[in-house]
Amino acid sequence: MPILNVNETTIYYQSTGKGIPILFIHPPVLNSKNFTYQVKDLSSFFQVITFDIRGHGKSSRSEQSLTYSLIASDMKMILNELGIEKAFLCGYSMGASIALEFMLSYPDRTWGGILLSGLSEVNDWKVRNQMSLGAALASAGGVSSLAFSISWTNADGFPMFYKLFHEAKKGSSKEIKEYYQSGMNYNCTERLSSLMAPILLLNGAKDKHYHPYAKRMMDYLPNREWKLIKHVRHHLPTKTSIEVNDLIKQFIFTHKNKGEESESAAFFPFESQAETSEQLIPL
Repeated sequence: MPILNVNETTIYYQSTGKGIPILFIHPPVLNSKNFTYQVKDLSSFFQVITFDIRGHGKSSRSEQSLTYSLIASDMKMILNELGIEKAFLCGYSMGASIALEFMLSYPDRTWGGILLSGLSEVNDWKVRNQMSLGAALASAGGVSSLAFSISWTNADGFPMFYKLFHEAKKGSSKEIKEYYQSGMNYNCTERLSSLMAPILLLNGAKDKHYHPYAKRMMDYLPNREWKLIKHVRHHLPTKTSIEVNDLIKQFIFTHKNKGEESESAAFFPFESQAETSEQLIPL
């Protein structure tokens, strides 16, 4: 089991496949198992890297407070450990905010980002209340209840539910609470104009509460595209994995080949759709 030792904290990570690297970032309570379908499919094309954030899954608790900047620093150390200079990032939900924080903090270490149901700030009462409730439940010792609920809503069937729940219930109440609290206070929107790397925003067409967040990021990001996937809500990695994985392939091969020639283009030749601000992808 690959483990990265950072001071007195151990961070679990996994690298599967070869090629262009993609580093995946999970939201609170969940862990690297959230990207099971991405590892299975995309590792035939890319080097797929997943990890458990401190206090989640197989990673140990942290003496430091869990902040987005600390998680981004851990991500950089994982890339260093693997000898990777640059990677694409794919963050889901609050993990997408961490992807943005990494790209803003270490712009020379990334080729671009994919934001699944992402946000750059929290500016409405509904999402803020959800995060506040998550932090309160974790603080009150309700990690197992959180793990059950979140695993259930993200699962596409009982096998995936069991896989997610088995790891999620191991989470530390301290780090889960701090992850939610960091999300409530985070706002990088006005800094997004400095990101030159390409960004793909993916949302479920039925996840309308998050569409304003995507539109706000679109207003600031200079090199971006936004696509909607029909018939799904928030839980893209598990409930619409085929469409998500295909769009990730298309995005990475297109934009990586813009900067330098890649042998991958010979067997996966997609045309760029970066000028399209919104598309509906049938499920």
